[in-house]
Order: sequence, then C-alpha cells, then structure tokens
Amino acid sequence: MKYSLSRTGRRAIAVAAGTAVAALAITGAAFAATSSGASPGSGAARAASAVIPKCTAALGQSGNVAVWVADGQGNGAAGTIYYPLEFTNLSGHTCSMDGFPGVSAISRTGQQLGSPANWESGGGFGTPRTVTVAPGATVHAILAYHDVVVSTTSGCDPVNTTFQLRVYPPDQRGATFAFFDLQACSHAGPIYLSVGPVKPGVGTING
Repeated sequence: MKYSLSRTGRRAIAVAAGTAVAALAITGAAFAATSSGASPGSGAARAASAVIPKCTAALGQSGNVAVWVADGQGNGAAGTIYYPLEFTNLSGHTCSMDGFPGVSAISRTGQQLGSPANWESGGGFGTPRTVTVAPGATVHAILAYHDVVVSTTSGCDPVNTTFQLRVYPPDQRGATFAFFDLQACSHAGPIYLSVGPVKPGVGTING
C-alpha cells in the first residue's frame, strides 16, 4: 500500500530541515570563535594588565618617588604646625598612591624617636583616594607637628633632635628619607606627629 505526503506535510519537512542547517551553522561559528581565542573576558584581562602600578620609595634603583618636606610652607596654629609632605615621581612612567604614608622621626644615629605618626583624615587633611602621579609630577600629604606635645608632655623626656623622617609610601614596605630638623620625643607613647592621606598636586601653605 502506497502512502503519499500532502503538500502541507512536505512544506513542514522542508522548514524543519532548514532550521537544522541554520542551527549547525551557528554552532560552527561559535566553535570557530572560541578556538581562535575570542573568548569572553579576554578584554577584561587586557584591561587588568593595564592597571597603573603603585608608587614605591626611590631608595636604590627599584623605587620611583622621592619624598621631601616643604618646610618653607609651614602653617602653625594652636600648638601644631602643618607642613606639606611632598612626593615627586622621578621615573619615566606613571604610578599611583592611595591612602596614608607611614612616617616616623629618625635621629642622626638612625634611631627612631618616639612613636610613629598617627593617621588623620577629614578637614584640611583630606580623605583617602587614589591619586595618579605622572612622570615628574608632585603630590602631597599634610604632616602635622604637634610641638605643644613635645614641650609639655612629661613622657617625651628627654627631648631629642630629629635628623630626618623615614617615610613609607602607601601600601609599601620600602622606605625613603626626607631631611627634617625638629625637636622630638625620645620615648614611645606621646603622639607628636600626624599625617593625612596623599592628595593631588603640590602642597602649599594653604594645603
């Protein structure tokens, strides 16, 4: 007994066959794209590799920033003198800084004098943010010297003279040094130095 398809049946088979061919073509194109390395996320990986590196202390050949105190830009008020602590990028590439530097006073013999600077934010100190430092550019943090603490706190005795500051850029374990001559506590405990987060631009007497 012979069976024959109606015109409608033949049309349905033709549509189904065309759909299958199209699906195979799409699958093949997707496989080719994956095989050629055009995988999802490759653009994100390239972007991650372009992240600006952190600034490091220029002590030796591996670092890229030098640190200095703009003592001529000091601005005093009620027992505290505020100085710009400047960071200059000496390298040929851009680096970034985010947060607070570590600061402590050092004697001429290399001994740390008293406690390291505490961290202050808000007001004139500013708030932590990522700061980009181009080659040759300078950024700064506000350094507060609490001279009233040194002169009136018994825990500071005997008072010694600072030869320089040891400064760690934010998130770094390597330090560099900045000349700074001031009276300092010899014993740990009293906080006579405070430092704010790194801010854009060269520091001046106005912050």
